[in-house]
Amino acid sequence: MARISKSYFQEKSAPELARELLGKTLVRRFPDGSEIRSKITETEAYFGTDDLASHASKGRTPRTELMFGAGGHVYVYLIYGKYWLLNIVTGNKDTPEAVLIRGLEAVNGPGRIGNFLELDKSFYGEDLETSERIWLEDSDLEGEIISGPRVGVDYAGKEWRLMPWRFILKTK
Repeated sequence: MARISKSYFQEKSAPELARELLGKTLVRRFPDGSEIRSKITETEAYFGTDDLASHASKGRTPRTELMFGAGGHVYVYLIYGKYWLLNIVTGNKDTPEAVLIRGLEAVNGPGRIGNFLELDKSFYGEDLETSERIWLEDSDLEGEIISGPRVGVDYAGKEWRLMPWRFILKTK
């Protein structure tokens, strides 16, 4: 399968890309050469500084600086002191957008994904086009896509909490 280029991530907004990443294959290569290959089954979009559920709503910080860059990079952050969450930066420079990977065929839940892939802070900024550790490959979409409100963002207010930017691939 063909690796997805950086331009693919830069040409689409986060809500658009969150939907289109469903069914794509995430590849994680470990130092011993072994690999995990699993299709993406659930995503969630975060779009710009107005989106109160997005880290970017707080402006540019050392943590969020990567979100303000061009798409095609990995944005990881630690929650609860033990889970590294995997996000893909999308869009163009100075337009902070990202897609959270919430589910894979092999494992569901963003925290579980981080543990499964053995993510850590060193993945922050990883270039998906050139990385030898993590990348995405094009693959066929098989199943039905459903959308709904994002999870765990009650703090963002009703408008942003109810935004239908969570996408799930339902397979048979």
